[in-house]
Amino acid sequence: MPNPLPAYGLWTLVIINSLVFIIFAFSFTKPKSQRDWRSFGAFSAFIVALFAEMYGFPLTIYLLSGWLQRQYPQMDLLSHDAGHLWWTLLGMKGDPHFNFLHILSSILIFGGFIYLASAWDVLYKAQRSHTLARSGPYATIRHPQYAAFIVIMLGFLLQWPTVLTLLMFPVLVFMYIRLARQEEREALKDFGEEYAHYAERTPAFWPWGRTKHPRSSNSEESHYDT
Repeated sequence: MPNPLPAYGLWTLVIINSLVFIIFAFSFTKPKSQRDWRSFGAFSAFIVALFAEMYGFPLTIYLLSGWLQRQYPQMDLLSHDAGHLWWTLLGMKGDPHFNFLHILSSILIFGGFIYLASAWDVLYKAQRSHTLARSGPYATIRHPQYAAFIVIMLGFLLQWPTVLTLLMFPVLVFMYIRLARQEEREALKDFGEEYAHYAERTPAFWPWGRTKHPRSSNSEESHYDT
């Protein structure tokens, strides 16, 4: 039986949900520099693109409608459940909001925001005292805020994949890596050997990542990995 309630065209929900996550992220990042605004702006664009398809216009469903209709003739393409594409493609049954992928995505999203908040608290105190952030999340990786943004976006992709956000994700990851490299160079200029020693033993993005010697602050680009 078709769902009597509209699943799309709900632009008020697009605006409300986008603002909730964007404001939430803003409260923990408080962008100041041009680099901060680029990072925050890219994440905001991802969020808007996601919710525009989730509640506004289902572009991905529209593009795949012919193939989906042939493969799943009983599926109502205009229902909200149809947008949970992993649920459909993997042949899952029941409510898509309670399958393991949706639960995992929620853990990644909210866990990422908690991690982002804890990283910002350490970074804010370090900036005020003009010291190197090395405690909390910074004790295990050098760029926990960028890692948090990546984890949050990955969580959303597990929950509601779209053509646009799937294309945006690797571009944004590349951008965050570039921004992190800029931070590396600035940190080497500001803290010198203290930062070099910190970078030697602390991976960039993932706790299990390898570490390398960064170049001196006079070099054009520092060595570092994920």
